[in-house]
Parts: sequence; C-alpha cells; structure tokens
Amino acid sequence: MMNKYLDIAPEVRAALDAGKPVVALESTIISHGMPYPQNAETALKVEQLIREQGAVPATCAVLGGRLKAGLSAEEIEYLGKQGQKVAKASRRDLPVLVAQGADGATTVTTTMMIAAMAGIRVFATGGIGGVHRGAETTMDISADLEELAQTPVMVVCAGAKSILDLGLTLEYLETKGVPVLGYGTEELPAFYTRRSGFKVDCRVDTPEELARIYQAQRDMGCRGGMLVTNPIPEEYSMDKAVIDAAIEQALAEAAAAGVRGKQTTPFLLAKVKELTGGDSLDSNIQLVFNNARLAAKTAAALCALA
Repeated sequence: MMNKYLDIAPEVRAALDAGKPVVALESTIISHGMPYPQNAETALKVEQLIREQGAVPATCAVLGGRLKAGLSAEEIEYLGKQGQKVAKASRRDLPVLVAQGADGATTVTTTMMIAAMAGIRVFATGGIGGVHRGAETTMDISADLEELAQTPVMVVCAGAKSILDLGLTLEYLETKGVPVLGYGTEELPAFYTRRSGFKVDCRVDTPEELARIYQAQRDMGCRGGMLVTNPIPEEYSMDKAVIDAAIEQALAEAAAAGVRGKQTTPFLLAKVKELTGGDSLDSNIQLVFNNARLAAKTAAALCALA
C-alpha cells in the first residue's frame, strides 16, 4: 500500500486526529512557479493566511523519496532554493521518485493524491491544468482532470489556467462527472481574469454551502473530487485583452521552440510574466492567497458538519 511511503507532519497529524481543519497546498508553485526567495516567502505567507483562518496548512512534496503531507519552514526554503532542479512530479513520476529516493515538487494531481492518502479533504491552489489549445491533434491534456475524476478531494482554485482551452476543459470535466462550482459567480474564472464567457455548473455563495455539497458527494459514495472556482479579487484582475495578447504570443513562441508535455505550462507562464512586465506573477500570488482563505474557511465548515 502506497501509504507506507507517506510522512504526515506532526502538526497535521494532530489536527486530523482532533477533527480540526487542514488545507493541502502544492509545491510546484514553489520550485517551478517563481524565483527564489519570492517563492519560499509566498509559500510561507500562504501557510500563514491559512493559520489566520483557524486551519492547519499541509504543503505537500516528495523529499528523499518520501511523500510529505506538511513541510517545515526549512523544507519549504530548500525547495525554493533548489527551484527547477527539483522534478515536477505528476502521477506517473511518483513510483520512480519514491524508489530512487529523489525529490519532487507536487502538481495539482500529486497533491490531491497525497492529500487523499493523509485524509485531507480540501486543497488550495492557483489554477488547475486542463485541455491545452490544439489538444485535438497533440492530445495534451493535464493529468489534473483525471485526478479530479477519481480522487475525493475538493480543489479550490481560480479556474483553469487561461493558457488552456477553457471550453474543452469544462467539457472534459463534465464527461468525468466532476462538479464545477463557482464561488460567488456563475461564470468560470480564467485565472488572471474574473470572467471567461463559460458557465459553471452551479453558483455557491458561502463556505458552508460548499462544505454541504462536498459532504453530500461523499455520503452518496460518488467517485472523484470537486472543483471550486474562486475568481481573482477585482483589484488584482488583469485586463482580458492584455492577457489574451500575451498568451497568443507565448503560444506562438512555444510552438516555434517545440516545447511540449510537462514543460509547456511553465514555459507559457514564464513567457506571459515576461510579456506583462511581471503583472501576471503579482496576480498569480494574490489569487493563491484568495484561494487559501476560502479553502481554510471551507475546511472549517466541513469539520463543523461532523
């Protein structure tokens, strides 16, 4: 059983045993999302925001071949300094990393896996992966979507990354039976911007309602997780025309450079950051903070139902 490779941090274990709220966090945003020391500082700030809402943060990673649910400040600092030397670990990478005693930064997929193993029900991230533009010929579809279809974790995000084909991403989630909820919105947020033109399945206006929907899903024995899309705060939202133009240019440069597979998203996000003069990174950080707060409130509401 895979759990023999899992280490749950003492603080996280104590919270879970006591029925207190815990929020999982990914580590790809640390090693691959931004430069040091901003990456480590941002990760620690996200943990602080979760604590301020009365929940316990559990940043996930693979360190020395061990699956970690909860990292120390020193371990977060280590991931920040190592940066892209640390493997970006999706589902297919875990057996290799574990067997080789290697390090890995967890994506949405692998953070969901570790959270589920540890018994953590709520996970906050920036944006999920999805169906890439041109996927009808490249078959480039994020493993995040398959994980949402099979792993019982609520993922709180700011929508799918706007570099993706958002319409096809929603279609894929519908096929897989994943509920897509809009927090305070009927429209799918598009990561850097609050609107995409695509409708979500249902608008939800309180953390308590999110908790009840998730609990109903579990009580009915439904397979898979749930996606909560939480729009970036208005003051940090970027102009749609500006971000769309940057994405189109980034996509063209990725195609010209032959960028494929798991390198696609980091390349595109870095290029968009460059083209927007860093504004996209600032927006990215603020939307993660916003998602962390909502996830912590929802985790607390879920515990109150017990």
